Amino acid sequence: DGRYGREDARHGSGRYGRGARVEVGRLPEKTLGGGGGARIGVVTRSNLVGEIFGVPRALIGMIHVQALPGTPRSERSVAEIADVAAGEAERLHAAGFHGLAIENMHDRPYLRRDVGPEITAAMAVVGRAVREAAPLPLGVQVLAGANREALAAAQACGAAFVRVEGFVFAHVADEGIFESQAGELLRYRKAIGAEDVKIFADVKKKHSSHAITADVDLASTAHAAEFFLADGLVVTGSETGRATDPADLAAVRAAVEAPVAVGSGLSADNLARYADADAWIVGSWLKRGGLWSEALDLDRVGRMGEAAARLAG
Repeated sequence: DGRYGREDARHGSGRYGRGARVEVGRLPEKTLGGGGGARIGVVTRSNLVGEIFGVPRALIGMIHVQALPGTPRSERSVAEIADVAAGEAERLHAAGFHGLAIENMHDRPYLRRDVGPEITAAMAVVGRAVREAAPLPLGVQVLAGANREALAAAQACGAAFVRVEGFVFAHVADEGIFESQAGELLRYRKAIGAEDVKIFADVKKKHSSHAITADVDLASTAHAAEFFLADGLVVTGSETGRATDPADLAAVRAAVEAPVAVGSGLSADNLARYADADAWIVGSWLKRGGLWSEALDLDRVGRMGEAAARLAG
């Protein structure tokens, strides 16, 4: 029954339910003029990934930004940090990646929220440098759960999406207790005019205990996130670099119409196990020895690009 006690991936009835089950990858056919009208085709899963990345399934390279000003491991200027990130972006672009994301992974230990204006500003500067180095759609994530700051940085640097934690329900992470931010985050996005920045929300996120929502399975959590207007969803393993259970991917895809990305534990060797994902977000495996804190391994970067290209046919 899996890590989260999942029974099945059926749509519920109740608050988030839509009644009849929808076949994965296929929604009901639409007709013109109501019943009996001319068929206008089968409506498929959200084409948001195609709109953002220009491909049906996207390979997204995660850039682990060096420690930012004011954090315990900070050693470099913002300009130096931006140069390192831009260099990684160039290499990922050359290997055929379809998109990039930046994350303040080196800022440990992370704050739950209120990371400070210096972090928002620095991430915006890094994001701009990455976009100038590689003409690919960019995402922003600010750990841990600093989703407003990520959204502000994304708008400032022209990023296409943010990856957020704590979007719906609540969980206990190593930084403490996180509660749902969906309502305030979407209102903030509206207030600053950033509605073109899409929100990809982690469900049952890694590095966390979900005991307090043990009676809410993964599919129901994903369905709630979609109901609360997440543009896309991210499924992960239990921690950074830990492989995602393919059954979890299948359960979430069956529960929602929004695009679903796999967000941890991907490698060139296992990518085919997640062929049904709408996007693949990979970072740690691209580094030397598969360790997130190391420099890029260009051989691994190339192999990952080739693996994605094979799946794309």
